[in-house]
Amino acid sequence: MLKINRRIKDIVGSTTLAITARAKELQAQGQDVVNFAAGEPDFDTPDFIKEAGIKAIQGGVTKYTPSIGTQDLREAIAAKFQKDNNLIYQPNQIVVSCGAKHSLFNIIQVLVDDGDEVMFQAPFWVSYPEMVKAAGGRSVIIPTDHSTGYKMTPALLKKHITPKTRMLVINSPSNPTGVMYSTEDLAALAKVCVEHKIYVISDEIYEKLIYDIKQNPSIAALGKDIFDLTITVNGVSKAYSMTGWRIGYAAGPVEIMEYIKKYQDHSTSNPASMSQAAAVAALNASAESIESMRKVFHQRRDLMLKCLDEVKDLSYIRPQGAFYVFCDFSKAGGGAAARAMIDDIKVAAIPGDSFGAPQFVRLSFSTSDARIQEGIRRISQWVQVHGKKLSPA
Repeated sequence: MLKINRRIKDIVGSTTLAITARAKELQAQGQDVVNFAAGEPDFDTPDFIKEAGIKAIQGGVTKYTPSIGTQDLREAIAAKFQKDNNLIYQPNQIVVSCGAKHSLFNIIQVLVDDGDEVMFQAPFWVSYPEMVKAAGGRSVIIPTDHSTGYKMTPALLKKHITPKTRMLVINSPSNPTGVMYSTEDLAALAKVCVEHKIYVISDEIYEKLIYDIKQNPSIAALGKDIFDLTITVNGVSKAYSMTGWRIGYAAGPVEIMEYIKKYQDHSTSNPASMSQAAAVAALNASAESIESMRKVFHQRRDLMLKCLDEVKDLSYIRPQGAFYVFCDFSKAGGGAAARAMIDDIKVAAIPGDSFGAPQFVRLSFSTSDARIQEGIRRISQWVQVHGKKLSPA
């Protein structure tokens, strides 16, 4: 009988990847699929970044680097933190990994022990609970809803703290909701975390893709006490459309980052050397180099919301960042709708149960205006015909 590690045995496969694979399968068959499942920008990596990667390859930058990343890249990341987030990290406080997901995994593996509790809100990003399982920890999910703006409050946070609480994960802007925490929101949560000495992971991977405010605040910038408890995570995947280059990074207290370095030494070692060179070019570029993509996403968000406003029986959480609209399908079959629509009308979307919100469906607006309009048209027709059949009486 096959014996699997108990920490790995109960890990759930990614619904996002499964739906995406099904969409690609249908497209390969010649089907006209509208892909609202995408978790990455549909833009190409900017030419100046690609050129930096090509130049690195041609220049022989194809060997191992230090496990934590090159000095040049860590210095560029430190400069980015200071300029964009008012955070002062030294290069020895930064570890570069194979994507922000890898950074998050490393942190949880290093800081979470058997039975430790990790708090995060629902709706949540699909991988948080599975990462906690892999570390032997326990996920404590804090429910949020319309009444709290789909954000945690200090009262909710205090309610879920126990003697085993180890860590809080904050994702702002959020995947899947696009909701953002204000400086005031974060300051209130920080006060609770400092009082109870709870570590914080601040997942800021979507920080550049924001639409209603000018800057995404970082919780670690709100004072020395919370700075000393926070590990800030980011990467180049979303902001620079570099998902396949696999570069993420984390910064935090020196002692913690040293253990993360040791862990990475014996797992992946360094991220690809040429990808690191490309990431330096990305981070050293002006903000205007990615502003055009952000503006397009802003326009697409507004278009998708306008189209959804015309669909009877659907409502949504208005996203302030990222490139998703989290739709309430409770009157149209809930998450089961997403599983049906991929075959019924060839629209790929992600069921909300993967995010701890089974009545919702995540729609990505990382596609063209024409596809957004066509996809919502198909959904509107499907909801009227099939939606109520899937909903409980």
